[in-house]
Order: sequence, then C-alpha cells, then structure tokens
Amino acid sequence: MDQRKDATAATKAAQQRLAAALPAETGEDMANATKGFLGTIPGAEVAGAWSQKPFAFLNEARPDTVNPGLWRQARLNLQHGLFEVTPGVYQVRGFDLSNITFIEGETGYVVIDPLISAQPAAAALKLMREHRGDKPVTAVIYTHSHVDHYGGVRGVISQAEIDAGLPIVAPEGFLREAVSENVLAGNAMGRRATYMYGALLPRDAKGHVDAGLGKTVSAGSVSLVPNTISIQETGERLTLDGVEIVFQVTPDTEAPAEMNFYFPQFKALCMAENCTCQLHNLYTPRGAQVRDARAWSHYIDEAERMFARDSDVLFASHHWPRWGSGEARRFLRQQRDLYKYIHDQTLRLANHGLTPVEIAERIALPPSLAAEWHTRGYYGTLNHNAKAVYQRYLGWFDGNPANLHKLPPEDAGKRYVEVAGGPEALLEMARAAFGRGEYRWVAELVNHLVFAQPDNAEARALQADALEQMGYQAESGPWRAFYLTGAQELRNPRPKADQPRQGAAGQLRALPADALLESLAVRLNGEKAGVAGDIAFTVAFTDAGERFALSVENAVLHHRAVAGDGDGGPQVVLTRPALIGLVIGETTLEAALAEGNVSGDGAAELARLLPLLDRFDFWFEIVAP
Repeated sequence: MDQRKDATAATKAAQQRLAAALPAETGEDMANATKGFLGTIPGAEVAGAWSQKPFAFLNEARPDTVNPGLWRQARLNLQHGLFEVTPGVYQVRGFDLSNITFIEGETGYVVIDPLISAQPAAAALKLMREHRGDKPVTAVIYTHSHVDHYGGVRGVISQAEIDAGLPIVAPEGFLREAVSENVLAGNAMGRRATYMYGALLPRDAKGHVDAGLGKTVSAGSVSLVPNTISIQETGERLTLDGVEIVFQVTPDTEAPAEMNFYFPQFKALCMAENCTCQLHNLYTPRGAQVRDARAWSHYIDEAERMFARDSDVLFASHHWPRWGSGEARRFLRQQRDLYKYIHDQTLRLANHGLTPVEIAERIALPPSLAAEWHTRGYYGTLNHNAKAVYQRYLGWFDGNPANLHKLPPEDAGKRYVEVAGGPEALLEMARAAFGRGEYRWVAELVNHLVFAQPDNAEARALQADALEQMGYQAESGPWRAFYLTGAQELRNPRPKADQPRQGAAGQLRALPADALLESLAVRLNGEKAGVAGDIAFTVAFTDAGERFALSVENAVLHHRAVAGDGDGGPQVVLTRPALIGLVIGETTLEAALAEGNVSGDGAAELARLLPLLDRFDFWFEIVAP
C-alpha cells in the first residue's frame, strides 16, 4: 500500500508563492538544452544501469507535490542523447548524472569525464560512433576527483589499452583526493548518497523527479583507473591526438583537485563542474570536505580573463552549453559573483555575531543575481552554503557554550519527551503544528520522540508526514530526496541484520597498494586494538611488486614502503585482491593459505590483525537510532 500523502493546503500555497517569485521564462534554457541534437536511444535505456523512461511523467502538468522551480529543472535534465557542441566537440547528456564529452582528434576520440559507471559510458561511446564514425578512444581526461567523472572509464577503454599506456589526464592530486573522498569515508558517503540522489525513491511526482545537477546516479560498474599524466600548473599545454589543450588548475573549488581547459582550434572552453546551470554545493549533503567559495570565485574570474574573450562556446560536465563569447563572459561573471557573494556576506554576518543557523535564515541574493535561472538552488542552497562558509572559517561550534558538549540524540530525546509531558503530549503539540503547516518545527520536535522511542509508530508516521511535505516544497533536488527518503525509511524500517551489509568494493579493488593499506587504517577498531598489543609484519604484494612494513602501535595502524627482505619483520606474500578478500570477508585466512593465495612466516601476525578490522554496514540508520 502506498503510504505517501498528497500535498497539503499549506504546501500548495507555498508552491504558488514560489512560482510567482521565479525569474521570467524566456525558453532560452530549453533551446540550449536541445541545440545540436543528433540522436539518442529510446528512453536513454541502458540495461541494469540507467533509464529515463520512468521520468516520462515530467511531460505532464506539474503536480502540487513538486516545487515549480525543480520541476522546470527536471524537464531540462530530461533531454538526452548525443549533441554537437561545436564541430569537433560532442556531448552525450542524460545518460547519467554527468555529461560525457568527445573531442574528435586526428585518429580517434578524446573522452572527457566517462560518467559514473561503465555501462552508460559504453552506451554513450557506441552512440558517438554510430553518428561520428567507429574510431578508437585515444585519450581520457578526468576533470576532477568526483566519481561521476571517472567511475565509468572501463566502459570506454579496455584493460589492454590501460596496460599499453593510453594517456589518462587529470589534475595534480587527483588520485589522492579520489581515494580520500570515495574510499576513506566511502561507506558513510555512499549511504548518505542514497538519500541525496533519491536512489531508493519511486520515480514519480511524489518521489524522485531530479537531482538538480542531473537526473540521478547510474547503477552500473564503478572503477578507478589512475591517471598517467598530471596537470600541475595553469597555462600548461598538452596535445592529445593532435588536439592542443590549454589547462587551468583550480584546486579547492568544486573538488579538491579540479581543472578547466580550453581548446584553441575549436574555440571551446570546458569549465568542468566549476560552473553549472544552478547554484552548486559549497558543502554537499552526502558529506565531503567544505569547499572554498573564495577560491572558487577566484578561479572562475581567472578563467573568464584567460579564455572567455576567445571562446565561441562554453560547456561543462553537467547541463547544457552556452554559445557566444559575450554570453560566456556574462555567465562566468555571474557565477563568479554568486559564490563570492555567499562567501563575503556570510562572513560579514558572522562578524556581527550571527550563528550559522541565523545567517542561513537571513542571507538572500541581490536582485541582479536572483533574476537568473542559473543561480537558483536546484542542487546547492543559499541556506546550507552559508553554513558551509561559516564552518570553513569558524568550524562546527557557534560560540554558544550550551552547544559545546550537547547530549547525544537518544539521551536528549528522552529528556525532551519528559519535559513535553510524555509522548502523547508531545505528539498533540506536533499535530497542532502540522495543521498550521509548521513542518520544520514538527520535524525538530518529533525527531526527539523518534530517537527516544524508535518503535513509536505514531511518532514515526507524523515525522514522515512532516518530512514529506518539506520534500514536496524543496526546490533543491538533494533536499527533496533527503526529506522523502527519510520519510520512506520511517514508514518502512529496514530489518536489522546480524552481519554488516557491506557496500560494493569496486573502488577498493582498484586502489594502488599504498592507498589500499591507508584505507585499512580507518577500519582498525581502536577499542579492540587497544588491548590486542603491538603487531608488526611486512606485506609483499606480488601483483604490484611492492613491499610495505605494517605495524599497530597505540591502536593506530601504520605502513611504510620498504626495500630489503629483512626490513619490517616476518613477511606475508599475497596480492592486493587477496588482501581485499580477507578484509571484507570473501574468504578466510585458512582458506587463502590452503589455496596458496597467501604465504610467508608473517601469516600469524596477519591473523592477529584481521579480527581488528571492522566491516562497515552500508545500511546504517539515519533517521532513527
């Protein structure tokens, strides 16, 4: 039975107020989103990985359960297929959250940002070949270190091409940052991403309609293939398959390692993900390092000065291009000022003594920026971006000592319920607030009861109803998805599991040996290791030809590269896949020894270490304890 509710009168009124405040509709964005269309596949359907067919409801009239601004963005992101950006530059859009771009070289295609997963990337390459010729991929460029820009690389190049040294270009620090964001904190980030991108929601007008940045995330095979060339300096030039490229490095912008670049022969500027047709995230709700709004604005300004005057077209890793030097300059300057305004005004208000929550409630864009569609919060929001700027400069603490050492949610919840006069009294107050359309207050109040009494069905139902209405009203795709996924999980709690329900290990398997060992350090259970004593042995990876000394001291796992056989204590000989299999429980040490996949006199020390390494439950609770 569908437990979802219709939009309330309060939500309908909120949608009408928002619709009246939107910028004037000129049709320019839809014209740009469809310009240069060459062809597609029905519904952009890629078996088992991606499809736009479930979003056909977006061709109907907007219902009251969807914010008017988000509905417009969702219709723009519904466009899919192969598009000519300019002769020699082509994009496949709408096959994943991100775009894949093909540059025609002298002998083949230079691929920019091969999507999240291999199957949609392969389908995009096939479509390109059908329309532009069956040519090989001659190089790959990763614009930055987020998975939607490299995870599908094995869909466009083979292992043989990787082994042969096919050029893969990325900004300096790419691999380090990709590992840090997607492996060290990967389990938490991945679980939260199921909320942020609506992965668990039905595709309909009461569920997932759009992520703002794109439709949603694909579900194919994800991998990480290290780059072979690092771009280190702005102004650096590189020729790939006869195509000259001028690079601009933009660290600590939308990603810790990112770059824009310009193609002189095509007069085409790629702005990576530093400029998109919306307000982006300075902090992403799935979890990541807070981004530097000041640096972000600076590098957009630098790109405008370096390239815009000579650019006939500007394209990016999401959304649709903009044509003409004048339009490129106008767009870049507005995007530049968007992030600088949020940065400067947040700190102005912070210096007046306002807290992050207070700043987020007060800040508003100036009329010149508010009049643009591409500054609206379909992905990032003014509200949480202001909090991000505060956090970057002043941290999580707002200065009020009452917030310095707060009670954890379950303990606080029990006390709030007691102060309210018990569960029924709290629910009575919350129901009255719900009737007045005060959904934010309902969510804050009832959250205490859910964490105090997670099995209280009435509390879970009312909390779900409040989150649902907030989701319907949200202009941000991620905000909508968070609210609606929270409501869904409150109504349909996932059964508890006896064993950790581990996430996919695709990126773990692609890690270099050094990064793999670093990832083990965050699995070490400090409480267990604190009483287990010191551990020391050497790991020799036969597939990588590398040796490392591992040690556990003071409940901390260390590793360092070693050369001689006598350095680092007893030795374990194995491959990286063998170690991963042991860590995530695909096999046991006894079986690996018996099968010859592990050997050496250090096996006893490895046997001491393995029980100290946690296996992470991907499906940990978020809206309940």
